[in-house]
Amino acid sequence: MKKYILRIAALVCVFLLTGCAMVSDEHVKLRDLDFTVLGEEVIPGQLKKLIEEKGGEPFKFTYTDTENLYICIGYGEQKGGGYSIAVDALYLTDSNVCVSTTLLGPSAEREADPNSTSFPYIVIKTEKLEQPVMFE
Repeated sequence: MKKYILRIAALVCVFLLTGCAMVSDEHVKLRDLDFTVLGEEVIPGQLKKLIEEKGGEPFKFTYTDTENLYICIGYGEQKGGGYSIAVDALYLTDSNVCVSTTLLGPSAEREADPNSTSFPYIVIKTEKLEQPVMFE
C-alpha cells in the first residue's frame, strides 16, 4: 500500500512540475528590432513582383536577400483611399520575430473618391534573422 501511495505522489509531482512548463506559451521579448518602412520606389524588384502577384487579396509573407529581412503585410481591397498602416511592434523573442500592425482609416481631408478602391500594404525592412516571423 505504501508503494502505491508513493508512486501516486511521485506521478503527481511529475505532472505538477512538467505542467507548469507546458502551460507557459509566453515568449520572452529579447529586444526591439530597428526597422525601416520602405516606400514603393525602394522595394527590391523581385519583392515588388511578389506583391503584385497577390493582387487585391490580403497577404502576410517574408522575403530575404543577402543582408535584410522584409516583412510584407497587405490588407486587401479597401473602399476609398488615404489609408495608412502603423507598426505597433517588431521585436525578437527566443524563438520568433514578432510583428504587429494596424490598418488606420483615412482622415476626412485625406479620403479620396469613396467610389474608388485602394490596396494598402506595408513593407518593413529589418536585419536578416534566422527565426521565423510570427504575425500578430
